[in-house]
Amino acid sequence: MAKKILVVDDSAVIRQVQETVLGKAGYEVLSANGGQEALGKLATNTVSLILTDLNMPGVDGVSLIKQVRAGGNHRMTPIVMVTTESKDTKKQEGKAAGATAWVVKPFTPDQLLGVVKRIIG
Repeated sequence: MAKKILVVDDSAVIRQVQETVLGKAGYEVLSANGGQEALGKLATNTVSLILTDLNMPGVDGVSLIKQVRAGGNHRMTPIVMVTTESKDTKKQEGKAAGATAWVVKPFTPDQLLGVVKRIIG
C-alpha cells in the first residue's frame, strides 16, 4: 500500500508539481489549497507526511503546524515546510512550531524526493 502524503499550497502550479513528482515515485497524494482545507482533509484521512507552504492566506503554514501538533491523530506526523523562505528566523519559527524539515523553493524533484524518502521511506 502506497504511503499517503498531504500537499498544502495555495499555488495550484506548485501543488501540481509536487503531486506529479510524488505520484511518479509511487506515493498517494492528497492536496489542499491552504491550511484550512488541509485541516479538513486531515480530519477524514490518515497521512504519512504533510508538505506545507509557509505563506498562505487564512491558516498559514506555521499556524497549520501548531494546530496539527496540538492534538488529534496527526500530532506525530512528520511535517515538511516547502517554501521560498530561507531566512534562519523563519526556519526557527517553523521548527519551534514543530516542522520536521525545510525545503526551499524552487526545488528539484530529486531534492523533494530525497527529503521525503529520508523521512518516510
